[in-house]
This record gives sequence, structure tokens and C-alpha cells, in this order.
Amino acid sequence: MGKTLVEKIFERHLIDKPDEGIYVLKLDMVFCHEITTPIAINDLVARGMDRVFDPSKIKAVIDHVTPAKDSKTAEQGKILREWARRHNIKDFFDIGRNGVCHAIFPEKGFVRPGNVIIMGDSHTCTHGAFGAFAAGVGTTDLEVGILKGVCAFKEPKTLHIKVTGSLKPGVFAKDVILSIIGRIGVNGATDRVIEFSGELVDAMSMESRMTLSNMAVEAGATSGVIAPDMTTVEYLWPYIQKEFSSKEQALEEYSNWRSDTDAHFEEVIVHDVSNLEPLTTFGYKPDQIKPVREMAGTKIDQVYIGSCTNGRIEDLRIAAQVLKGKRISDSLRGIVSPATPEVYKKALEEGIIQIFMESGFCVTNPTCGACLGMSNGVLAPGESCAATTNRNFNGRMGKGGMVYLVSPATAAASAIAGYLTNSELYRG
Repeated sequence: MGKTLVEKIFERHLIDKPDEGIYVLKLDMVFCHEITTPIAINDLVARGMDRVFDPSKIKAVIDHVTPAKDSKTAEQGKILREWARRHNIKDFFDIGRNGVCHAIFPEKGFVRPGNVIIMGDSHTCTHGAFGAFAAGVGTTDLEVGILKGVCAFKEPKTLHIKVTGSLKPGVFAKDVILSIIGRIGVNGATDRVIEFSGELVDAMSMESRMTLSNMAVEAGATSGVIAPDMTTVEYLWPYIQKEFSSKEQALEEYSNWRSDTDAHFEEVIVHDVSNLEPLTTFGYKPDQIKPVREMAGTKIDQVYIGSCTNGRIEDLRIAAQVLKGKRISDSLRGIVSPATPEVYKKALEEGIIQIFMESGFCVTNPTCGACLGMSNGVLAPGESCAATTNRNFNGRMGKGGMVYLVSPATAAASAIAGYLTNSELYRG
């Protein structure tokens, strides 16, 4: 019997099996940000265990509230900053060099096929797009990871989703993952890994693949993985070119991290997107979806383009294509947050920032702030936002606020109209 991608990763990283179905794995990376990590740091200090297993394998960033908005968030940043200095953690991205964690870490080449990665953040599953096993963990697991470089996981069971068909113009990866979550539900992949495959996934850019993996957790998945291929190699090449004689050699090595043809999957779903329309959420769960067409005319107060889901240069290019030469409605406010300084720089060079500003958008620094209702675009009670983020829980972007999850194209078109609507890019 063959093995799945994740079974291969578990086998390679296995240290111990203390109980049936429990695997203790060696970690390749521990990612950290200033909201969840300070709790772990303070506990380790209190226990007299203020140590790190390997400073070169810990990457840290201040991204959720940046710059700090009050004394509490300033203190969180200070704890992470001083800890990084204390332990000589070189890859620490402070204000001015920081970006959204799940965008800047892969951008810097820190994620490789076959890796095991943890972080105190539920959307760590994003990095599975590279053929890695990456999972969000709680404080205790994060502490152990920082201290010992290991983490315990349940036996990896994989839900294989084969995405078939071709997308209509104006339909994007965000619509694909929303349609999948709508189909299987918010608990459809609980305690499982989703492996995405199919010709459509193969044709996607790394940015689009990260959008798929990023929202796997919204269906309850531990991680969302995609087998590495030449697209993966091309993205990583600036960081791996000294390790391989050619891209073909890198591909041959990374091809070891693919599910065998006779691997056993707990479940296989064939998901045809040939007739998929642009989608939006409604209500307060990511599996509550409707075609934008059915929600057209729904008034919104804010449009937010950014986050670890859709704040990369590909996303900004799409939104700018819709916005170019147009003004957003006076009835709402538009906010765009490029996910990293590099994304911001590219957007400046390509004239995208100018398009956003001329259309009436407020362009901010890279931050997660608005996505989780902490800063940079919090909603007032009764307000609603069309957002390219990943979560529409009640109060997610502010107490009493409503979030409609959409693609960058839909967000931009809705900003112009003043209400939810499809973009002109969509050809139904």
C-alpha cells in the first residue's frame, strides 16, 4: 500500500509514538507572532526554561497589530522583540520590515516541501501549499516546540479533493475554496488533512494555491496540502538554487513529497468548478455561501483588501484591474493592506498603489489588524464589510459587524458600486 504526502512527512519526521494514533514529530520550523507567542514566552520564563531549541529554525514577526495601537499591544511587541534579541533569533521582522506572517515567511523562502511547521495561529495551514505539513497549535504545543523542537499530532488522515473543470473569467481561487467549504461544511475536514489536486490546481500560481490551503482550516482541517511541482520550484528557486544543480534536480527531489498512486485516502471528493460563479458568504460561518449574483445590491460600509488569504501581489493586480480609472462609492470606505513590504514595493513599481489611491482607497502598511478586528479597519456595530479575508465569525472585524468573504475582484467591484456586486471581469 502506498503512502499519502502527509504520511510520508510523518514517517520522515517521526521521533516517538507514545500512544496509538499519536505521533511526536521533529520540527523544521517554528513560526511566531506577537499575539500568541508572548504568552508562551512568559510561561517558559516563569518555569525557568527560557531557552530555544534552535534559533535558526525560529522565525518571528510583529504583524497582527503594527504599529502598536495601545499599551497592551506595545507590551506584546516588546516581549517578542526582547526574546528574539535574547536568543539571537536572526529572522525577526520588526516594524518597517514586517509583513503578514503567512505571506512573508514563504516569501522569504522559509517553507520547503516535506517540512513540518507549527505556529500559534490557525492559518498556519497556508504553508501546506508547498507540500509541507503546517499546523496551527495552542500555547502548550508552541512552548514545547520552542523549547524542544518537537510537537505531537494525531494520526494523519487525508481527505483528497480533486478539483476538476476550468474557471470562467472573473472566478478565482477564493471562489474555489469557498465553494469547497460550502460543500463539505465547517466540520467537513475536522482532524483531517485536505490534499488538493487536479489540473486546475496544477495550473494555479503559488499565490492561488496558498489561498486554497489558507482556508482549509475553515472546513476544520489540520492542514491543507498541495504536492510540489515546477511551480513550487520556480517560486523557491532564489532560495534553493545553491542546493541543486538545476531546477529539474530540485523537482526530482521534491517529487518525493507526492502521494503514491496507490495511497489510501479516507475520502475522495471530485469537485467540478466548470460552472462556478463568484461567491460570497452570508451569515456568520464560512460555509454559508451564495453566488454574488444572489446577494447583489446588499449595502456595505467598508471594503477591505488584504490578509494572509488575499493580500499578495496577484490579488492586488486583480483588484487594480477592476478599479483602474474608477472611483469607489462615497457611501463606503476602502482599505487595502499589501501583505508584505515586497508586495507593497511591487505594487508601487507597477502603479497599483496609485490606482488604489486615485480610486479613493486608503493604503496602509502590511498588517493583520483589520482581519481580526484589532486595528486598521474595525467595524462599528451594524456595519458590514466585503473583505478578502478568511473568517466571517460574528464580531470578527468588530463587535456587531458583518463580514462578507469575497475575492479581490468582487471586493473591488463592490467598492465602486457601494454594494455587493460581480466584477466586470466575470463572464457568466
